[in-house]
Amino acid sequence: MRSDFERERSVIPPHESQLSPSFADADTVDAYAMHLPESASRDIRDVAPAIFGRPTPWFLALLKIRDRVMGNFGVKTSEQLRAGAKQGGAGQIDFFKVLSVSTNELVVGEDDRHLDFRASVLIRPVGDGSGDEVVSTTVVHCQNALGRTYIATIKPFHHLVVRSNLRRAARLGWPMA
Repeated sequence: MRSDFERERSVIPPHESQLSPSFADADTVDAYAMHLPESASRDIRDVAPAIFGRPTPWFLALLKIRDRVMGNFGVKTSEQLRAGAKQGGAGQIDFFKVLSVSTNELVVGEDDRHLDFRASVLIRPVGDGSGDEVVSTTVVHCQNALGRTYIATIKPFHHLVVRSNLRRAARLGWPMA
């Protein structure tokens, strides 16, 4: 059994995030947090890839299904997103284009014809003074009915994926300081 220190948990989307101005009018906003061990790096360029860059096999299988189905509707596939991120030169983590990096937060995202997606990894002190935590926040703005249908369909899986990514990063080992 995992201790509370090792458990990911749903949190209020962080007001200190670069994404916070977009929370109010978003179609979907969620955030999950997990304590970072003292030995873990606090460099956001190390921590974010540990969360976004090591997907589970079951997620990769779901992603293939998503690409096959949604590609038929003109939605960018993960390979198209990956290629676009490489061309943009701004940096990428897997197929996510890095949009901004600050001392304690890295934001990835993409705009497509059906929705605009942003995900943030933020490192912040835990309110009770017990160290630091990493917070993964997702914000989606739908552009049309396709976007709303897509989000309604994947939302249950999205929550599983985000939580799983945090657990996997902890289980495989956070980058060391």
